[in-house]
Amino acid sequence: PDRTVIVYCNKIKEYFKSGTPIVIGGIEASLRRFAHYDYWDNDIRRSILFDSRATILVYGNGEKQILEIANRLKKEQTLKGIPGTCIIRKNKDDSFEVIPPFKEICKDPMKFCIMQQTFSNDKNLAQEYDNNYLLQYRYPCYTTKDLDWIYSLPFTRKLHPNSLLKMAKFSIVTHRGCIGKCNFCALSLHQGERIISRSEENILKEIKQLTKHPDFKGYIDDLGGPSANMYGMDCKKCFSDNKNNRYRNTCLQCTKLDKSHKKLITLLKKSREINGVKKIFVRSGIRYDLAINSKEYIKEIIDHHISGCLKIAPEHFSDNVLKLMNKDNSRFNEFLSLFNDLNKKKKQYLKYYFMIGHPGDNLNEVSRLYENIKKKNLRNIEQFQLFTPTPMIASSCMYWTGLNPFTLEKIPVIYEYNTKKKIKRIFLDLQSK
Repeated sequence: PDRTVIVYCNKIKEYFKSGTPIVIGGIEASLRRFAHYDYWDNDIRRSILFDSRATILVYGNGEKQILEIANRLKKEQTLKGIPGTCIIRKNKDDSFEVIPPFKEICKDPMKFCIMQQTFSNDKNLAQEYDNNYLLQYRYPCYTTKDLDWIYSLPFTRKLHPNSLLKMAKFSIVTHRGCIGKCNFCALSLHQGERIISRSEENILKEIKQLTKHPDFKGYIDDLGGPSANMYGMDCKKCFSDNKNNRYRNTCLQCTKLDKSHKKLITLLKKSREINGVKKIFVRSGIRYDLAINSKEYIKEIIDHHISGCLKIAPEHFSDNVLKLMNKDNSRFNEFLSLFNDLNKKKKQYLKYYFMIGHPGDNLNEVSRLYENIKKKNLRNIEQFQLFTPTPMIASSCMYWTGLNPFTLEKIPVIYEYNTKKKIKRIFLDLQSK
């Protein structure tokens, strides 16, 4: 059902005795943990902890949090202060940074933008609601060792017969987090904005175990993470040096970031040499602006890890829109040329994802995008997305306030249904040609 977390929590309240602890988590709870813009209501909603009446909220990946919660419940201890969780309390201490209260952000777009600027997994944050505070305890530190342990657990890989996740049955996660910081993406406020990679040894061990599964036919559906080619780009320096950790684009622009893809190339080569493995697909999205730094990686992908096509996401070709998306397409033509050059014999091709209707977009910008696609002869438009605001992300803040939350400058936003239909029609016509 819509608003699933709230519906299920109400059912629990109905059938279980008063005082039964309710723990909520997952992507819906994680991205509604503070006050947020809600597209269904076209209004501001308070934290889902209040509407669900849950005891505690787990945000991001929750393995450490769940173990700590279970341990404390077993010992009948308080759930206060668990890293990576949110609770409601009457008071806060000085360790919390206070973000604008609920009643203020509902009335003042500037305060809403200030709240957006403050969001981070790496802080203790407090938001006031009448006589209560919503308290977020900073995210726990997950390490390579933690991920190796988690993914070494004996998961059955059994799925419901009607599950839509069948392609993921024999997929392998290589890392968590993303350093891209796209304004329309929720990853940095869910998994975090730094990369945590599993060890090569641990991943290879999982693949070897996979070959013994009775249903395994030799094909790994996907080997990757949020952006598949960010594996091995772990860096702790910025997070130890900068207390606030809110410098935008720090990792992508950092000259010390290892963009060689050497760790990933080694992993891919060793993985496909394992007995019982026929092919390993990389279906997770890749950042082509990172991949362009390694011709060897692109060749490895082309030769061994795609099935006819590689999917990439230029998103747009308008400098104004891309800037508001926090995307950089300056090396797109370079990547396109390199891919085509490496593909002369195989005749594989690229498929493209685009987004229209993002804040900053308008009919003129979409028309330019259309012309750019024709000019570059990009024939395979895999899909396009009409921007839909999701909770807590920077692009949704732009949509609601009409302001860039980082500069507080006014920006154009498409709200009218008829205009949205027009820009959608432009791309539907493009796909039909």
